[in-house]
Amino acid sequence: MKKLLVFALFAILAGKTMAQDVKFPAVDSSPADIAYFPTNVAKAKDDSAPLIKVVYSRPAKKGREIFGVLEQFGKVWRVGANESTEIKFFKPVVIGGKKIKAGSYSLFAIPNKDIWTLIINKQTDKWGLFYNQDKDLVRVDIPVKALASTVESLCITFTAQDKGANLIIAWDKTFVELPIEIK
Repeated sequence: MKKLLVFALFAILAGKTMAQDVKFPAVDSSPADIAYFPTNVAKAKDDSAPLIKVVYSRPAKKGREIFGVLEQFGKVWRVGANESTEIKFFKPVVIGGKKIKAGSYSLFAIPNKDIWTLIINKQTDKWGLFYNQDKDLVRVDIPVKALASTVESLCITFTAQDKGANLIIAWDKTFVELPIEIK
């Protein structure tokens, strides 16, 4: 019995020592988020399946001027922070007249004052602005729209349309809508 108590005490102390050696990262200032289409499909209590999924990090405005300053006009932006934004199509889609197979891709943008160029790119799982134009599948120019109130953290969502969805990207006082036809 004495040996069992000594062993149990040793196991507890060893466990505490090992747990203290693990260094956990701090909470990210641009937390990751996921947007689905249909928007509540992940919470559905039935056999619903997503058609589109976007995984991205949500940087905050923090009093900064965003478009034209932090995210410079005319330069490629990863549509978020940290790792490149990933968009997954569960079925084939059409964007800007171009057919895209079901699969995972990255989403980039070239913001400008009145028009953004949204880019679907074949390369995924890269940190920062690791961008290879040779891997672009499609580029689509879409108009910039103004918001009545400020969106503090980058937000991505969807609205339903007759043949699919609009991908909406909003931050600061700016938003854009990318029509996506789902086949």
